[in-house]
Amino acid sequence: MTSHFFGDTAVLTRRSLRHITRSLDTIITTAIMPIAFMLLFVYVFGGAINSGSKSYVDYLLPGILLITVASGISYTAFRLFLDMKSGIFERFQSMPIARSSVLWAHVLTSLVANLISVVAVLLVALLMGFRSSAGLAAWLAVAGILLLFTLALTWIAVIPGLTAKSVDGASAFSYPLIFLPFISSAFVPTATMPGPVRAFAEHQPVTLIVNAIRDLFTQRPVGTGIWLALAWCVGILVVAYAFAMVTFRRKIS
Repeated sequence: MTSHFFGDTAVLTRRSLRHITRSLDTIITTAIMPIAFMLLFVYVFGGAINSGSKSYVDYLLPGILLITVASGISYTAFRLFLDMKSGIFERFQSMPIARSSVLWAHVLTSLVANLISVVAVLLVALLMGFRSSAGLAAWLAVAGILLLFTLALTWIAVIPGLTAKSVDGASAFSYPLIFLPFISSAFVPTATMPGPVRAFAEHQPVTLIVNAIRDLFTQRPVGTGIWLALAWCVGILVVAYAFAMVTFRRKIS
């Protein structure tokens, strides 16, 4: 049964990846907005923002990476919605394949697509002057956090992909996720914010994740922050996965 699931997931993932290669504009579009934000904040607003960092692009990049992922998962919901409306799910149900492999194929495709977008943003950041003294272990830790964050948000994307009534509805859910980093430590230190806003910013998951990545890039002690960031990612992943699977079973029943 396990090998059956893995084999079916591999086949369906190749199918989804072929769709990605035929529409590379979706990946390019995903990366353009975060890059535009990065250019805008570094070259227009950066001189007026006191981040406490020698280079504002170094301070900004962790938040931009999270925005890149949040932007990319909207296409996961969009592709899943199209499959639902095309009737391909009904055809898959009539075939001897593991049912959950259909969802996992979309999830793995999202991981690949977002990886490409994140690498593109990193390359632009390097051209803009981003530098990190982090070693291999720190870079692997950053990659692990981003992978877990992407996985969590992708399972959130599965839910509107299955339940949306329109294309716009399938992708619109990502807008709050894209703008959540703006009310965090991603762009400015939370200490500069007024009381209620600061309280929200300091206790929402994006701030913890951004701070953990920033500490890893700058080789500062991460302390308990990284464990809180991972706990948020795992918690969101578990809840989103459970809701997605319940929604999926209702759809195919």
